[in-house]
Amino acid sequence: MATDVLKELEWRGFVQQATPGLAAHFAKGPVTAYCGFDPTAPSLQLGNLMPLMLLANLQRAGHRPIVLMGGGTGLIGDPSGKSSERPLLSKEQIRENVRRQRDQSAHFLDFGTGPSAALLLDNAKWLVEQRLIDFLRDVGKHFTVNVMMQKESVKARMESGLSFTEFSYMLLQAYDFLHLYRERQCTLQVAGSDQWGNITAGIELIRRVENAEAHGLVAPLVTRASGQKFGKTESGAVYLDPEMTSPYKFYQFWVNVDDRDVESYLKLFTLQSRSDIDALLAEQKRHPAARPAQRALAADVTTRVHGTELLSGVQAASAILFGEEQAEVHPQVFDVLAGEIPTIAVEGEADGVALVDLVTRAGLAKSKSEARRSIEQGGIYVNQQRINDVARTISSQDWIGGRNLLLRKGKKEYALLRRAG
Repeated sequence: MATDVLKELEWRGFVQQATPGLAAHFAKGPVTAYCGFDPTAPSLQLGNLMPLMLLANLQRAGHRPIVLMGGGTGLIGDPSGKSSERPLLSKEQIRENVRRQRDQSAHFLDFGTGPSAALLLDNAKWLVEQRLIDFLRDVGKHFTVNVMMQKESVKARMESGLSFTEFSYMLLQAYDFLHLYRERQCTLQVAGSDQWGNITAGIELIRRVENAEAHGLVAPLVTRASGQKFGKTESGAVYLDPEMTSPYKFYQFWVNVDDRDVESYLKLFTLQSRSDIDALLAEQKRHPAARPAQRALAADVTTRVHGTELLSGVQAASAILFGEEQAEVHPQVFDVLAGEIPTIAVEGEADGVALVDLVTRAGLAKSKSEARRSIEQGGIYVNQQRINDVARTISSQDWIGGRNLLLRKGKKEYALLRRAG
């Protein structure tokens, strides 16, 4: 299985460029591979899923993955893919970001025991204590400025300006690879294609200092067929942290994937087999309106990031808000709905209150007379049940789970009333 890993990665779309001899290197036995993650944000985002899934595929094939959090390099900032200098964050903020991203990465890899158990390291452990003169003598002397100037991450910034701080980033990342080679027998670095220059710098440093072989593999930067940047929506980036992107919005991102993208995303972002993916795509052709491939993709990724319990709530909320027939209303859905639709806290005794008053209070009608007309015309629903009785009052049986009541006007206007509890 280990010798076929490169073919599997190629089929899934993870290989844009690799160093010569990588297939033969895999054939020698289990490999330790690492990928670095930039902790300048408090959460990983969808763009980080590609390298995490690449590491997950390597682990499934019997290789050992290392997740390297850039607690040290994050204090400097990677110029790759950036048109201007990054703002420097405090050491305290970097440490907090590292902690949060570290917890998120555990959803993708097995950090248990055994020869292929994943490792999670922080390069602050060896970079922060590095002495400048020693570093320049032991590492800097192996790099020439003219070669560094030819690296894409540097060339792209020459007109807008590049500080010495960011110019030195390449040396730090190369030293990471050397350190991991020495301490963890790591011989492969993986990343997105924008990191190729930094990776080859590390490979060259290992060759010069240790007279040893090391390899690199980069995946293409993920794009969308529509031309919009992957992982971006009208409201901004999609994050793994539920406080920054709600699980419902996270799920909806995947459900709404373009038909032209769904096959490549199933290969990249799930661990489903070729036969399973082929079956989904065949079903998609038979029932395109039902979007079975997108739903399977959304369920798989959302489960991995947020867990099965939240997935159930998200799917139920989605069914309700998109008016699917037979959509059930049950207690676990309300925490999801509370973050997506207008929610009104109800204090004190609410039983016996007229529905007309609640519809008005919830903002589904501008006045009681408008609320009455909506009820008479059959446009008001309580917990997805149509109500046409203007005199209807709310009883204890209407509160699902003792505290939740869902109001709807027409097909898409919702409000959630929640009692304290």
